[in-house]
Amino acid sequence: MPQMGFDMQEGTLVRWLKQPGDQVQRGEAIAEVETDKAVVEIESFHTGVVKELLVAEGTTVPVGTPIAVIDAGDEADTAQAETEATPRPAAPADPAVAAPAPGMPAHAGAATGPAAVAPASVAPSPRVQDGTRRPKASPLARRLASEYGVSLQGIVGSGPGGRIVKQDVLAAVTAMRSEASGAAAAPMAPATAPVGPAAPAPAVPVSAAQGSDALVPMSRMRQTIARRMAESKQQAPHFYVTMAIEMDQAMALREQLKQLPDVPPVSVNDLILKATAIALTRHPRLNSSLEGDAIRVHGAVHLAMAVALEEGLITPVIRDCHNKSLVEIAREARELAEAARAGRLKPEQYQGGTFTVSNLGMFGVEEFAAIINPPQAAILAVGAVTEQPVVRNGQLAVGRIMRATVSADHRVTDGAQVALFLQDLKAILENPLRLLV
Repeated sequence: MPQMGFDMQEGTLVRWLKQPGDQVQRGEAIAEVETDKAVVEIESFHTGVVKELLVAEGTTVPVGTPIAVIDAGDEADTAQAETEATPRPAAPADPAVAAPAPGMPAHAGAATGPAAVAPASVAPSPRVQDGTRRPKASPLARRLASEYGVSLQGIVGSGPGGRIVKQDVLAAVTAMRSEASGAAAAPMAPATAPVGPAAPAPAVPVSAAQGSDALVPMSRMRQTIARRMAESKQQAPHFYVTMAIEMDQAMALREQLKQLPDVPPVSVNDLILKATAIALTRHPRLNSSLEGDAIRVHGAVHLAMAVALEEGLITPVIRDCHNKSLVEIAREARELAEAARAGRLKPEQYQGGTFTVSNLGMFGVEEFAAIINPPQAAILAVGAVTEQPVVRNGQLAVGRIMRATVSADHRVTDGAQVALFLQDLKAILENPLRLLV
């Protein structure tokens, strides 16, 4: 189990992408692992043939635990030579190596002694023998299916590309519950038949549909979000400042950029990200974090953007955002969002943010206040751009308005500083040519 992040202690094996007998290349994804913050793909450190899977899907193991054995052939000899100076158990006759954590000696995961023997309860999941393809399903859907005892085979997914999502599994549970209820209501045997004790009802998971309750275990990501957000609200004295911004000129600029053939699509959120990065360079106190009795003011703007996933929320980071053009930000933001939704984000892509932007405008939300993402000092929440009456030169007109709210830590900054930041953000977006400089 590799360590993906300095604070990672354990990981949950969500899904195997390779099975015993499969060929695997060094750097090729072999499994999906859920950490505290995301579901990510892990790569093989060897080229060879998958010999054995030591950890079953859904199992949580500590960092450094061997999870698979790969017959690396000649590569095993190379790995052994590279780590000859490190004490290790005697090598087995079979040149098989277990995939170790990054930075660990190559022998650390070798299945050479009792410590590397997987208990029977974590035997590798069987391969599909009938030749059918493995169902496409989200990690949360797989977890729910396992907990409710529902097979993913036969479930028609409603997600993108036919992917099975949480609602599909719950619908299958509902159908199973209905079938069980129908069986319980079947006609009784004739009165002449001997009557014995009633057979126990089948253990059918309770579904959230049809008015019933469902006790759904929290994923590791959900648990982490719950813990961090509770800590943020309990420890950081939040205060909120809201300002309305006229977006007519910004929307016009976006339409003009659409006409340029060599420019990638630029979203409203991209304009906001660029404007935020510029404003933060003028108000560095908001681009800071609290460390004990000191405030660390960050020299670079590593802008995090909130991306909603089925399992929760993740904030991929655009590093050095203040030094990037609008087009570069648009391209990187799109790539990060796609990687986040596909579960392909690497730890370095979602760690180290200095300020966060959360946008719910695409859902029609006009205004909201976000919880600060610790250890950051502030977060910007933006709503939808809506048509509203405005007064211009003494005349009533229709303008496109967006409301922006900053949630800030009062231990680090004050209302006046946040107001000045919002004033600059407003000035940039209302005169958007600054975004192109």
